Amino acid sequence: MKALVLAGGAGTRLRPFSYSMPKQLMPIANKPVLVHIVETLRSISVKQIGMIVGSHADEIRSVLGDGSAFNVQISYIVQDSPRGLAHCVQIARGFLGDDDFVMYLGDNILPEGISEVADEFRMGRPAAQVVLHKVPDPQAFGVAEVDPDGWVTALVEKPKEPKTDLALIGVYFFTPAIHQAVAAIKPSPRGELEITDAIQWLVSSGWKVRGHVYSGFWKDTGNVEDLLECNRELLDGLRTSIAGDFDAATQFTGPVVLEAGARVSRSRLVGPVIVGAGSIVEDSYLGPHTTVGRDCQLRQTSIDNSILLNGAKVHQVRDIYGSIIGRFSILSASPGTGRNRLVVGDHTSLEVTG
Repeated sequence: MKALVLAGGAGTRLRPFSYSMPKQLMPIANKPVLVHIVETLRSISVKQIGMIVGSHADEIRSVLGDGSAFNVQISYIVQDSPRGLAHCVQIARGFLGDDDFVMYLGDNILPEGISEVADEFRMGRPAAQVVLHKVPDPQAFGVAEVDPDGWVTALVEKPKEPKTDLALIGVYFFTPAIHQAVAAIKPSPRGELEITDAIQWLVSSGWKVRGHVYSGFWKDTGNVEDLLECNRELLDGLRTSIAGDFDAATQFTGPVVLEAGARVSRSRLVGPVIVGAGSIVEDSYLGPHTTVGRDCQLRQTSIDNSILLNGAKVHQVRDIYGSIIGRFSILSASPGTGRNRLVVGDHTSLEVTG
């Protein structure tokens, strides 16, 4: 079985970050979302991955390379503009051949993995198998109607009056039958080839489509709040690992990861916390669910429940919480500042005053 990972989206809900980097490379527990996905696919014995990319192709390639670092093979397939998920299947036809494959949207995180659904698909080999999750707002999703035996009877994209709360969450398993379906459908009113239309074509044409209800944690990491929630979820499974340096005045409580080359002085870290390689933390407090990327500098600051991207510098800014600080940004403060919640894009300089 092969995999098709869709990483070409513009990420408008994650601006300003997505102006300068693909949303699929935003870090969760100090690891890009796409790396989490590649590792998930490798765990179900997928070795060949087709990566759909757009304008950020070079940056994605610089992180993932040819896949050999992850013990997989990655082929890059360029989509010139967003034309729908089924269009991604269409342009990947040469890579996919006549193999079964899993299609995985590149901003989805399922920390518990997809081994169970992959095994179910391999055993039964329906024409398609969709992963579903109960959501409180099904109007915002493609929604599946499923019979008591788990077979999909209908799919509706963002229904005004949904009949179920079972949303398609961006992981799909297909046999080569999907190529026939994609060839048969027409663009939707928004001008895109919709994968829900292709799967519905399979259902209407008598093919078997199975729904697998996933009960574990799932997030589409498309906005700041979901990124932070995902970061908390993954950090809750953190185990202490100290490869960097710290002095006798530093206190650790709870699970802390201090990567090689990191240095902590006169500080208190309350885990789960990760401090990336080459980062410096001095006279600071890092609270639970905080991740610090590589080569950051934190001095006289206090931060919790936040994500700092590589190269960020924070000096004398206190009480930062629920924040994302972009790459190579610089935050400084005048005395007497209050509690701060910040979403700061890459290469920004910001002074916080009282």
